[in-house]
Amino acid sequence: MSGDDDSSGWQLTESDPGVFTELLKTLGVPLIVDDLYSLDPESLAALQPLHALIFLFKWLPQSSGDAPSSSTPEYDPDFPGFFAHQVVNNACATLAVLNALGNIPSLTTGPQLAELTTFTTGMDPQTRGLVITSSDWLREAHNSLSPPSSISLDGLGLPRSSEDAYHFVVYVPVMGALYELDGLKPYPVRHGPYQEQGEGWVKRAREVIEARIATYPVGALEFSLLALRDDPVPTLQAQLEEYQTSGRHTGEAEVIAKLANENAKRERWAFENSLRRHNHTGLVHALLHALAKAGKLAPAQEEAKKIMADRIATRKAAKAKGEVMDED
Repeated sequence: MSGDDDSSGWQLTESDPGVFTELLKTLGVPLIVDDLYSLDPESLAALQPLHALIFLFKWLPQSSGDAPSSSTPEYDPDFPGFFAHQVVNNACATLAVLNALGNIPSLTTGPQLAELTTFTTGMDPQTRGLVITSSDWLREAHNSLSPPSSISLDGLGLPRSSEDAYHFVVYVPVMGALYELDGLKPYPVRHGPYQEQGEGWVKRAREVIEARIATYPVGALEFSLLALRDDPVPTLQAQLEEYQTSGRHTGEAEVIAKLANENAKRERWAFENSLRRHNHTGLVHALLHALAKAGKLAPAQEEAKKIMADRIATRKAAKAKGEVMDED
């Protein structure tokens, strides 16, 4: 869950594949995270091999510790894999990633993550969560992609508006069953076995996630889904090299197009992450100074107030009618 209290130095992070992929790179894990816009078999097959699905949703306090509601899922206190509790706010994104990584067999990791995983072996979920969130290097890796917070309104006596809190959970296959790993729940949730043939565990995951999404109002955008998968670039590069050395050009154009798309995606991620790391306070100050010097700051301020008042009025009217609106 993301919030302002009891963060213990952990900052908010975005639900963005570029952020997660950069975190995986820091952890020494040769995987990436991609957006998943559809749960249809074709979309899931295109991202294989898939290792886990990361689900972001609006967190409701009354449901955080509730037992599974349906008759099929059940808590598994004897879960044989890796599971850690979330003991501080704002750490749920990194914790979801670690809960997924800890259940991928024979996964290559960096030395720091390997040491942390080994050190926490045999610990109960609460103690493991405490150890993880007390790790300075992990917190620094998590915070490195959080936008700098240089402007504080604390001490001004302004009313604090309650913001929606969002939370990450992970769906992962473990020993022939689909599990939901939620750091705010006492135990992993077992969603039953899955068939190895065909789509495998992702078919069961699709059923569970679609049932969960169906609990939201029609048209709601209060969730997102990310896929933890193998990095396709090494495989594509090997395929392209094979085509070029063998002289067989059938399919070469398709591989080149896929490689170009992956490289363009990484360039975009790198650019967006550089913006996240940059402190834009100086730029904002310079722009405001230039507007004031040109005598345009006061009119711009009044126009901004009018636009915001219109947005608030529109949102209140839609809320009164029970309509769902996108956030601006």
